[in-house]
Amino acid sequence: MLLKKLLAEFLGTLTLVFFGAGSIIVNSMFPETIGHLGVALSFGAVVFLVIQAFGELSGAHINPAVTLSFWLAKNFPGKHIAGYLIAQVSGAIVGSAILFLLFPEATNTGATHPAGTLTQTFILEFILSFILMLVILRVATGTQEQGLMAGLAIAGTVFIEALVAGPICGASMNPARSIGPALFEGNLTDLWAYIAAPLLGMISAVPIWKILKN
Repeated sequence: MLLKKLLAEFLGTLTLVFFGAGSIIVNSMFPETIGHLGVALSFGAVVFLVIQAFGELSGAHINPAVTLSFWLAKNFPGKHIAGYLIAQVSGAIVGSAILFLLFPEATNTGATHPAGTLTQTFILEFILSFILMLVILRVATGTQEQGLMAGLAIAGTVFIEALVAGPICGASMNPARSIGPALFEGNLTDLWAYIAAPLLGMISAVPIWKILKN
């Protein structure tokens, strides 16, 4: 059963990166086709798709920060953390590898970079991740992101955050989503911020969720 969950996390994160980062690549290669609104919608739609497809099986975390936050909330077994994180990061890397092979001429890999200052990006990623995790904790069933309403709430949050903050910081909210494209771009300069800020933001949502719950 654990192997099926890990496979679901691998495929779910691969799908997220393939369509999410893929929409950025296609938009850069064919301007005025998808547009910023379309990119934001692509991320929201693929998150909804993955939750509907894999939520009942693995919980559709597709994000190392989500998995760690569920564990801190005492809703996820610690013995499964390493497997989930490896599956998620591996899925993101493979998804980026497929895009790299499909579009070798692309100058944009879908990687996340600050448009302004790194401090601005770090704060934004922290806030976005905090809000997203709080929504996830409020609508999820245990560690399971599943069901139509949970899927719509989480996907809607991803969409609005990507729509508003995407041009400024990339609106990653997901270390795995940023790691994959960054590796194939070969620029790891700001990657630490896209790992640390989502982790800190989502972890910070856990005590607030507990206060609201109790």
